[in-house]
Amino acid sequence: MCSLKHACQIVYSGRYMMNTYYNPDDLAKFGTMGEEAPALWDAFMAYYGGVMAEGALTAREKALIALAIAHADKCPYCIDSYTQTCLQMGIDEEEMTEAVHVAAAMKAGITLVHGVQMKNIVDKLEM
Repeated sequence: MCSLKHACQIVYSGRYMMNTYYNPDDLAKFGTMGEEAPALWDAFMAYYGGVMAEGALTAREKALIALAIAHADKCPYCIDSYTQTCLQMGIDEEEMTEAVHVAAAMKAGITLVHGVQMKNIVDKLEM
């Protein structure tokens, strides 16, 4: 029996393709989104490029943030892209996994804190 890590490597290497709504090949088509609206695409790309450039945060830190958000928002294209970006930047699996856990903890906390809204309604209706 192969490990989950090995199975993922097989899937990612293209030796096995899962049926999914998201076609991994579509990631390469992202740039076509500017074909009918080039001015808007160029504006987005300029903004995106500026945001991801070195600043108060390093490009490495920004890549980890992007990877974490990709998981929190469940975008397989972004997960694919930013996993590759992180690896190219020398970010290891342990660092990426920790970033994903930060995103998971934030999602859980955000969900729980919104429970206060429910409690407020309950309190109001029970008066």
